[in-house]
Amino acid sequence: MRDTRHRLPHLHLPRHPHLSAALAALAALLLALLTPATSAHAAPTGFRVENGRLLEASGNDFVMRGVNHAHTWYADWLDALDHIKAKGANTVRVVLSSGDRWTRNDTADVANVVAQCKRNRLICVLEVHDTTGYGEQSGAVTLSRAADYWIEVRDALVGQEDHVVVNIGNEPYGNTDHTRWTADTKAAIQRLRAAGFDHTLMVDAPNWGQDWAFTMRDNAASVFAADPDANTVFSIHMYGVFDTAAEVSDYLGRFVAAKLPVVVGEFGHDHSDGNPDEDAVLSVTRQLGIGYLGWSWSGNGGGVEYLDMVENFDPDRMTSWGRRLFDGPDGIAATSEEAAVYRSGPGGDTTAPTAPGAPVASAVTSSSVALSWGAATDAVGVTGYDVVRVAGGQETVVASAAGTTATVTGLAADTSYTFAVRARDAAGNRSARSATVTVTTAPGPAAGSCAVGYRVTGEWPGGFQAEVVVRNTGSAAVDGWTLRWTFPAGQRITSLWGGTATQSGAEVSVAAAPYTATIPPSGSVSLGFTGTRSAAGADPTAFSLNGAECSAA
Repeated sequence: MRDTRHRLPHLHLPRHPHLSAALAALAALLLALLTPATSAHAAPTGFRVENGRLLEASGNDFVMRGVNHAHTWYADWLDALDHIKAKGANTVRVVLSSGDRWTRNDTADVANVVAQCKRNRLICVLEVHDTTGYGEQSGAVTLSRAADYWIEVRDALVGQEDHVVVNIGNEPYGNTDHTRWTADTKAAIQRLRAAGFDHTLMVDAPNWGQDWAFTMRDNAASVFAADPDANTVFSIHMYGVFDTAAEVSDYLGRFVAAKLPVVVGEFGHDHSDGNPDEDAVLSVTRQLGIGYLGWSWSGNGGGVEYLDMVENFDPDRMTSWGRRLFDGPDGIAATSEEAAVYRSGPGGDTTAPTAPGAPVASAVTSSSVALSWGAATDAVGVTGYDVVRVAGGQETVVASAAGTTATVTGLAADTSYTFAVRARDAAGNRSARSATVTVTTAPGPAAGSCAVGYRVTGEWPGGFQAEVVVRNTGSAAVDGWTLRWTFPAGQRITSLWGGTATQSGAEVSVAAAPYTATIPPSGSVSLGFTGTRSAAGADPTAFSLNGAECSAA
C-alpha cells in the first residue's frame, strides 16, 4: 500500500476514465498483438513465467495467497510471519526501505527476512517502499534508485530464486508524469538482469498503484518483452478505483487474455478514495487463478487503521477485514496452497534435526541476554536455529541465528523469562524443543535516576523532527535500555536514529542501538527522529527507562 502511516491517501486521485466499447476492444486487440512470442531464455533457477502463469522451479503453478507486512517500520515484529503462516497464507509481501525515506534495511536484515520467510514456509515478495508516489510525493525516489538498492543487497538474495520474488518498487509513480513509468520500468528490469538477478521480478503500476490511466495495462506487453529473461509479473493495487465487479473483472481479464502474468499486490475492504469491491477481487482472482496479497497485517495509521487485519500484531484479535480475508468465501484459508518447494513429496526430506542442547545464559542486563547452546545434527544439514520464549504453554520466536549463539533484546527489567531453542533444516523441518533456561533480567535504574529531555527541532505541514536526550542521574552505569512514552494527538515515528523504535497506536518503545546502549553516571545519549501528525500537537511528557519513571530534564 501506500505507506498508510506516512503517505498521501489518494484523496486527490481522479476517477478513472470510462472507455467506450470500441476503444476497449481495440486495447484488448493491441495487447494480444503486442504479447511477445515464446522464445528461448536462460533456464530459470527458481520461479519463472510461462504463458502468463507463474511457475515454481518444479513446474508447479503457483498462486499467491497472502498479505503485506510493514517490516521496515516494525522491524521487531518478524514473529508476525509465524502468525501469518498459521492462518494459512503461502506468501508474504515484505515492506523494505532503501534508506532514502525511512531507516534502511541492510543486507543482513534482508537475509534475516528471507530466512524467516523460509522458516515459516512462506514465499517472500520483497518490495522497496521509498518509490511510493514518485513525481508527486515529496521525498519519493526513482525506480533507478530502487535498482541501486537491490544491487547493494544482492548478496542476501543470490541463491534464493525459488523462495523470493523481487518487487522492484512500490507504486513507483503518483499521478504526475506517470507516462514515464514504461521506460523507467524497462530500464530498472534490464539493470537488475545485467547485475545478475535471476529472480522473478514484480513491477507495480503507476497512479499510486491503481493504473486508472491504464499505463501499465496498455504497455505491459512491451515491458515484458524488455525483460531478457521473460520473467516479470505485473502488480495492480485495487482500492477506490476498483469499486465494481465489472472493473475488477475487466482489468484482470485483459492480462489473462493477453497471457501476461498479473497479481493483485495490494487491496483492502475500504479506503479513503472509495470503497473497493473486495468480494469481487477475491472471487475474480479465484476464477482466473490469479494471486492476491491483502494490505496489511497490522500497524496502519494516518486514518486507515481499519486496514489492519489484527489489532496491535496480536493474532488472537482479528478485525472484520482480517476475518473476511482469511476465513471468508474465496479467502486465504479456502484457496491457499503451500509452495511446492516446501512440500515434502516422495523421497523428500521429512526427518527433523535433533534437538539442540539446552541454552546457557550470559551477559544478562536489564533488557537483554546472550544465549548459547549445543549444535543439533541433521541427515542433510542444519540451516539455522530459532530461540523461543516459553510462557503459558505457548512459544514465541524472539531471535534466529545461523550459528549456536544469539542475543535476545527488548526485555523488561527485573523480569523472569524462559527460553528454549529449535533447529531447522533446508526442507523446513523443525526439531523438538531443547531443554529450557530461565533468566531474570537485572533491575533497571531506581526511580529518579533518569531524566529525559524532549524538544521539537523542526516542523512542516503534516510532519516534524524531534530530539530526545536521555540522562543517567544515578551513580551506576545503565547497560542496555528501553525507553517508553505515549504520544498525544495521533503522532507517529517515521524514522529514528540512536535506537530501534516500535510503535503500537500511541505507545512508543525505543530499544538502544549498540552505540547508545551504555549511559555512564551523569552521562547522556541523544536520539532523533522524524514523525507525522495531522496538526501541531502537544509533546509527550512522561517517559520511563527500563520500567522506571524518569524526571523531566
